[in-house]
Amino acid sequence: MKRTFEESEWVRLIETMEKLRSPGGCEWDIAQTHETLKPYLIEEAYEVLDAIDRGNDEELAEELGDILLQVIFHSQIAAERKAFTITDVVRSLTNKLVRRHPHVFSDSKGYSYRQWEEIKAKEKGAGSTGSSSIGKINKALPALSLARRVQENASVVGFDWNEISGPRNKINEEIEELDCAIKGGDKKKIEEELGDLLFTIANLSRFLDVDPESALKRSTEKFVNRFRDMESHIEEYGLEIESMTIDELNHLWEKAKEGTN
Repeated sequence: MKRTFEESEWVRLIETMEKLRSPGGCEWDIAQTHETLKPYLIEEAYEVLDAIDRGNDEELAEELGDILLQVIFHSQIAAERKAFTITDVVRSLTNKLVRRHPHVFSDSKGYSYRQWEEIKAKEKGAGSTGSSSIGKINKALPALSLARRVQENASVVGFDWNEISGPRNKINEEIEELDCAIKGGDKKKIEEELGDLLFTIANLSRFLDVDPESALKRSTEKFVNRFRDMESHIEEYGLEIESMTIDELNHLWEKAKEGTN
């Protein structure tokens, strides 16, 4: 594939950020720190996911640019602290890609997800005193994504079900335990058992090769679309949703299901 990267554009981007952060630049940009930028990084990541779901290449290019802005922004702040520069970031990433793909950049033969995780674990010190084979826990991840990631790491070292019936049957077990907790009325126990059920559902989704975060997001969007369609029917009938019975609402909900995906 022909390279389309233009060094001049890269330099222009870096110089633009330097100017925005310099005296006489943008007051907002100058005021930002690593901490204040955290919400924007998360927001931009979800904007990228939305662009991918839409299948819009123009939007995707723009949103990836916004993600790159965050990388450049953080790197510039770090450079001002004399901590590291964007060059250090790029060099570190390139070196990591080479190290973690020995089958491409060395004489090593064969490759697997397990090998990738073993190399990563070695780099991060797994196996040394105080470390764990489960890997580094990124608590900033959404709960379902974190559950899937932890389960994948546990699977690498052999702690996993042999077949899909394992997590599927475990769901039934967790539902029974949740029912018992509900009967007991202990809020803390209910929360614990509900968490176990969600964790097991995330595990089943891994076996099915379905991302639980994406699946839940799409189901939520489907609910919203059907609810809005139901509201449209209610408006057509000249009614108010607050004055309707649950049976009436369920009837319109079923009608909305027929007309939405």
